[in-house]
This record gives sequence, structure tokens and C-alpha cells, in this order.
Amino acid sequence: MGKWIGITLILASIYFLGVGGYQFYEMNAEKNSAMKEAQNIVYAESRERGNLEDGLSSIIEPERGDIIGIFAMPTLDEEYPIVEGTDEEELKSGVGHFIGTGFPGEEKQILLSGHRDTVFRNLGELQVGDIIEVKMSYGTFQYVIEETFIVDKDDRTVIDYEIDDEVLTVSTCYPFRYIGDAPERYIINAKPIEV
Repeated sequence: MGKWIGITLILASIYFLGVGGYQFYEMNAEKNSAMKEAQNIVYAESRERGNLEDGLSSIIEPERGDIIGIFAMPTLDEEYPIVEGTDEEELKSGVGHFIGTGFPGEEKQILLSGHRDTVFRNLGELQVGDIIEVKMSYGTFQYVIEETFIVDKDDRTVIDYEIDDEVLTVSTCYPFRYIGDAPERYIINAKPIEV
């Protein structure tokens, strides 16, 4: 009897490792594909670019799931694709742009979210004064981190649709090494660097 329990546990472990490995592989494949598309969008020299003075609607009108840019953390030497939307499907590909918030250069709040165990696993290493970059088809925008704080997972006050001053807000689940549904959110607010 004990022998069969041991064999069953070993087989179950192999199964769960296989499923986890496959999910990890699939997520990395999606992220890599999305990153190639993001680089094409941001760096394509032949791309016809709109004029920012005509408004961002002349440049960018993404649909849910569209790759729209690149999120970069130069201090950590990391960059990830930005996807329109923050549902589970979009977050598999990279950093999600919260629909309804602004885009760089629009003088509104830009809210970006990502999983703490994938794209934002090192987010807590960033400090006040570090630079974050958002690369779009119409330019690269730099932001300096002004504050970090933690809120309850249901706290929606970090989203401000009425703000008329540009701020980049980055959000992920917290604690970073928590197993299961994390009870809190780690928030970074960063202001644009004027060039």
C-alpha cells in the first residue's frame, strides 16, 4: 500500500512539474512574440508617424490585446512589451495598459500593470529617483520615480481619470513572493522628465 502511495505521489509531482513547465514555456513564447512586435512598432524606421500636435488619436487607437509599445526599466536592464488591456489574456504577453487611462504626452494618468511573478518580479528593486521609460511609435518618454506605496488589492483610488497632470502609475500584486492571490498592490508613481 505504501509503495503505491509513493508511486502515486511521484507521478503526481511529475505531472504538476510538466504542466507548470509547459505554462512557463507558453508564457515566455507569448512574451517573446509580443516583444518582437513591440520592437517593430517602436523602432521601424519606415513607419509613417503622426504628428503629436494633431492629438494622440491621430497616432494611436489601440484595440484590446494590441501591442502598443515597450516598458523599460534601465536600472534593471529589462524591457517588456506593453499590451492594451489588463485582463489575464493581455498580461500573459507583457505589461498591460489600463484601458481608459492616458498615453505618454497626453497630460493624463497612464496606468500600467503586470504580474509580480513575471514582468514585475524585480519591480521592488526600483527606488525613488530611478528612471522608467515608455517607448511608443511616436517617441520615447522618460519618467522619474517619485514615490512607492502599498494599497489593499481592492483600493481603486490609485486610478484618477480626472487628473490633468501627466503621471505614470505602475501597479503589481504584493507581497512579491506571496503564494496565491496577493492581498495588496505595490504602486509606483513617476513624473515625466522634461527634455
